[in-house]
Amino acid sequence: MSMIEISDVNLAVIGLGYVGLPLAVEFGKHRSVIGFDINESRIVELRGGVDRTLEVSSDQLMSARYLEFTSEIDRLKTCNCFIVTVPTPVDRSNRPDLTPLINASRTVGRVLKSGDIVIYESTVYPGATEEDCVPILEAESGLKFWSGSDCDQTVPGFYCGYSPERINPGDKQRRLAQIVKVTSGSTPRAADLVDLLYREIIEVGTHKADSIRVAEASKVIENVQRDVNIAIVNELAIIFNRLGIDTEAVLKAAGTKWNFLNFRPGLVGGHCIGIDPYYLKYKAQSHGYHPEIISAVRRLNDGMGAYVVSQLVKLMVRRSIDIPNSRILVLGLTFKENCPDIRNTRVIDIVSELKEYGCAIDIFDPVADPGEIKAEYNLEMTDTPEPSRYDAIVIAVGHSVFREWGASKIRSFGKENHVVYDLKYLLSANESDLRL
Repeated sequence: MSMIEISDVNLAVIGLGYVGLPLAVEFGKHRSVIGFDINESRIVELRGGVDRTLEVSSDQLMSARYLEFTSEIDRLKTCNCFIVTVPTPVDRSNRPDLTPLINASRTVGRVLKSGDIVIYESTVYPGATEEDCVPILEAESGLKFWSGSDCDQTVPGFYCGYSPERINPGDKQRRLAQIVKVTSGSTPRAADLVDLLYREIIEVGTHKADSIRVAEASKVIENVQRDVNIAIVNELAIIFNRLGIDTEAVLKAAGTKWNFLNFRPGLVGGHCIGIDPYYLKYKAQSHGYHPEIISAVRRLNDGMGAYVVSQLVKLMVRRSIDIPNSRILVLGLTFKENCPDIRNTRVIDIVSELKEYGCAIDIFDPVADPGEIKAEYNLEMTDTPEPSRYDAIVIAVGHSVFREWGASKIRSFGKENHVVYDLKYLLSANESDLRL
């Protein structure tokens, strides 16, 4: 069967989270799209114009007039092009957990027809699409995977593509349409179709990679590189703290050179930078290579929560604050500012470490969902911080509301003798007691 034409594409987006929903909405402005998710409550909310991730507004949802939401697999049978956008987390041992990807592949495989194309956006190690997903698609559908320039298409089969997601949660400036999209396909014609499809919604253009494996690798190293750069600055912050030098002042001075990379120290969490390096590390080890830099970077960045707590406790002791009987306010729990996503937030490391010291912890985050925090971490959030209640205040996430509060309001939550640790440089050097 020949390759379907772009005009004949009947599109389905599988997974309507931070990545899938914006994608479905953009395509839904131009063509008929079925947005599929196994979470029925999510479907009900989206039909009502509500996106709990805050990535898409009600008006934007309404603007996608060709978009239909469903959790019924049978509705996918009318589609011939499937974009899979499910999460790819790690397990407790930091090994890739492909369960969502495998389940999504099974779902698509059950409705796959000869000539259809399956495009993956989920971040994986190089080779995952063809080595892990394709066999599932073949087993479920009974079809053959068409790949290469000389594949036998006389046997019923399907194509695959890969176009790594580049969504930046919480970023209202760099939206989906304004970020260059990498595309690829299992055959030259499939690659052309994938590229042409994404050009419908990507205003700034696309980059067609040489192969699916190249596209997969390009995505994973984006976040490996950021992980490395943040680790360097984190280590520099540790050094400068020992030397009694303000890290931000150093970075501002160094930043006057045109080619200095403007990274800031901090906690490295979320579903990208704190996860993707483990995928590449896993794949490298499976081929007999044990990556040294990636491993060292992960150890350093994963240890920043413990380092923050050690600095805080030392200062509290110097201020004669009774650590076991202290009450500490943590401002922010999400993995980044102005975003409700709590997946793999490393603020939890600070909370857990402080509890080891016997401290009572209050968490306030006006952006996060209390129900999700309870379900994920078994933590309760405080509704409103009480004035003059806390021995220490940790500004852990740079939400705009905390920046708007300023030093005076944040200080008002502290007792007469208290300390403020500003991890996000929301306050000036003389307004906080500690900065990372």
